[in-house]
Amino acid sequence: MQHPETRLALHHARAADLRAQASAHRLTTEARQPYDIRTRLGWTLIEVGLRLTAPRPVLNA
Repeated sequence: MQHPETRLALHHARAADLRAQASAHRLTTEARQPYDIRTRLGWTLIEVGLRLTAPRPVLNA
């Protein structure tokens, strides 16, 4: 059985570790912003191309 102060100290250490990981992830994500814009543009172009090549539905009027 763990002592409450020991458990609290472990909790604080784990929380600090998670904050550091989140900060590192955030910095990495922010560094990739220009690539993210190109990726979104590329997927948009693919979507437009797929819509242009899809057969048009036949309307029975």
